[in-house]
Amino acid sequence: MSLLDSSRSILVLIDFQGKLVHMVHRPAMVLETARRLMRLADLFAVPVVLTEQYPKGIGPTEEGLKALYDGLSTPKYFLEKTAFGCCGDAGFEGLLQQARPGLPAEKRQVVIAGIEAHVCVMQTVLELLASGHEVHLCWDGISGRGEEYRRHAMERMAAAGAVITNHESVAFEWARDKNHPQFKALSALMKEGQPQG
Repeated sequence: MSLLDSSRSILVLIDFQGKLVHMVHRPAMVLETARRLMRLADLFAVPVVLTEQYPKGIGPTEEGLKALYDGLSTPKYFLEKTAFGCCGDAGFEGLLQQARPGLPAEKRQVVIAGIEAHVCVMQTVLELLASGHEVHLCWDGISGRGEEYRRHAMERMAAAGAVITNHESVAFEWARDKNHPQFKALSALMKEGQPQG
């Protein structure tokens, strides 16, 4: 797998919703990582796709995360779904095409954070890999209701070909060089400390 390239990347945030987001393993870390990834996507003009799984039943996206999403200047896309995996929704591929017009699946790099690891995240990742996408999983932004569910899902996705990464690696790969015009902003974000909890 190659290093991330901001011009080929798409950030996908999966189902950070309702009460569920506060019930997963290390919720504060997962939410803070999702916030940072969105801020980084904004800095590097990486399109963002935000999904919600049956919000009528589970609730809307966590308030702070949704407010940050609403304020993004980078291209952003929203998908409300009933299929667990994003690829199971007929509209998802269309959003990826809109996000990176003219770029075929095998050239797209999809950076993922979300819940739950063993259900919606894993089904999305396995189908993205099957359709030729390069998938980068931010371990610090992925969780589920229990560490074993999370860990074994991450192992299965890695075995299928997903890259296990984290938000800092994503940031520095998008920048590549300290002389990048957004490096000072990136550096300031990293000095805010590590997401905890």
